[in-house]
Amino acid sequence: MNTSFACGAWPTMITPFHQNNEIDYEALGALVDWYIENGAAGLFSTCQSSEIFYLSLEERVKLTQFVKERAAGRVPVIASGHVSYDLNDQAVELNRIAETGVDAVILISNRLAAEGESDDIFIERLGKLLEQLPKDVKLGFYECPFPYKRLLTPKVLKYCISTGRFAFLKDTCCDMEQILEKLAIIKDSGIYLFNANTATLVDSMKAGGTGYSGVMANFQMKLYSWLVKHWQDDPETTDYVQDILTVCSYIEMKNYPANAKCYLNIIGVPMGEAARKGRQSVQDATERLELSQLAHLTKRLEEKLGI
Repeated sequence: MNTSFACGAWPTMITPFHQNNEIDYEALGALVDWYIENGAAGLFSTCQSSEIFYLSLEERVKLTQFVKERAAGRVPVIASGHVSYDLNDQAVELNRIAETGVDAVILISNRLAAEGESDDIFIERLGKLLEQLPKDVKLGFYECPFPYKRLLTPKVLKYCISTGRFAFLKDTCCDMEQILEKLAIIKDSGIYLFNANTATLVDSMKAGGTGYSGVMANFQMKLYSWLVKHWQDDPETTDYVQDILTVCSYIEMKNYPANAKCYLNIIGVPMGEAARKGRQSVQDATERLELSQLAHLTKRLEEKLGI
C-alpha cells in the first residue's frame, strides 16, 4: 500500500445522520466533495469526530468504504474505527477497516493501556496487536482525547519507529515543547506529524510538521489548507490568519459535532444536525447566530486572502 502523506490539512470527518439516526450517505458524499473542493490534502475518516464510539462495527466499515470510494483517488483516505478494549476485538475491527482499502489504518492511543498503566504494558499490547494486522498496511496513531487522552511518549514513539510500520501521527498535546521533542524523534523515520491544535500550528510547521488534522477543518477547510501551504510566504499575514483561526477554534467547545453540521448547512452543504454524541441539534438561537457570524468572518478572510 503506497501512502503519500501530503503536506496540508486533513479534516477529521463528521458523520451526517438522518432524523431516524441512520447515516445520511447523500449528505456524506456532498461533504467529501466539499472537503476536497476546499483544499483537503487527505481525509481522516471514521475518527472521534465521526462519532465512532456510537457506531456499530458494520457502520464503521460501511462508512469507511463509502468515503474511500467517494474520494476515488482524488485524495488519500485514512481511517480508524478503533474502539474496542479487548485486543482480539481490536484486531477484528482494524482488519475490517484495512479491508476497505484505505491508505492507512489509524490506531487510537488510549485503547492499548488504561490510564495509569505503563509504557511497557502499552508496548507489549501493541506488539501483540501488530502481529494480528497485515504487514503491508501502513498504520498511524491518533491521540484521541476520549475516554482519556494518552499522549505518545518518546519511548513509545521510538518503538513505533523500530517496527517500520507507522507513517502518521495525529498529535493532540497542544504543547510546543512536546511537539518539538516528537518531531526530533521522528525526523527521517517515515512518520509524519499532523497537529490538531491551531495556536501551535505554524510553529509546528516551522519545526518540520506536515500539516493540520483537526476539528476546525469542518468549519474553515479552505483557510487551514491555505495556512499550512502558505505559512512561509508572508510572516505578517501568517500571524494574522493564525491569530484569527485560534480565536475561532473556541467554537469547537460549543456542542460539537452538531454545531459543525449546523455550520455546514449555513454555508450550503445540506445535512441534518442530528448527532449521536451530545445534544441532538443546535437548539439555541444565539448558537446559530454565532455560527452564522463565523461563516461571515470566514468568507471575508478568504476574500482578503484571494482564495
